[in-house]
Amino acid sequence: MTAGNRRLSGRVAIVAGAGAGIGAGIAAALAEAGAVVAVADIDEAGAAATARAIEEQGAGRWRCGWT
Repeated sequence: MTAGNRRLSGRVAIVAGAGAGIGAGIAAALAEAGAVVAVADIDEAGAAATARAIEEQGAGRWRCGWT
C-alpha cells in the first residue's frame, strides 16, 4: 500500500449495509484508503465476513449489529 492510499489514516468510517454488495465494496475501499471501518449490517454473517476481509488487509475494523 502506498502513502497516497492512506489518505484517510486516523479517520473512522461507519458503513451501514456493509455485509454484501456495494456496502462491502465501499467498506473495503475505505479500509484500503486507511480508515478504521465500522461494519454494520442486519445480516450478522455478512458483516462478519466483510470485517474479516478488511482485517486480512491489515486494516482496523469494528463490527456491530444493525436493528
